[in-house]
Amino acid sequence: MGLELKITTAIKEAMKSKNQTALTALRAVKSAILLHKTQKSSSAELSQEDEMKILQKLVKQRKDSADIYKCQARNDLADPELKEAELIQQFLPKALSEEEVKEVIKSIIKEIGAEGMKDMGKVMGISTKKLMGKADGKMISTIVKEFLS
Repeated sequence: MGLELKITTAIKEAMKSKNQTALTALRAVKSAILLHKTQKSSSAELSQEDEMKILQKLVKQRKDSADIYKCQARNDLADPELKEAELIQQFLPKALSEEEVKEVIKSIIKEIGAEGMKDMGKVMGISTKKLMGKADGKMISTIVKEFLS
């Protein structure tokens, strides 16, 4: 079952249960999918990589918004954002732990023979493709810097 179909089914369930937070988050996902489909450069079907990018982007947006709200002591606004991010994450593959990500990055560094910060771009490119949807870009970047410095 494709992501769009899963989202549509989840929207129907959220409507039946009158869950406004879920409905808001799911409608945002559906909107992002439709926007991506209508862009000139995209084809009619979404690849799994595109689906992951869309979902990761939406989760990141909500987490960033929640962080901003928390800095301003607005937990009343931060909580719904975090709940929406959590709901959207359900459609992403299970995230890897930090230790698992470190193992993957170690193998990538060994594989390409990276030796220092000058190779960070290469390592990041391969790492983000390999860990798409399974790890946060910020975590990947931090770990790569740690290993290459």
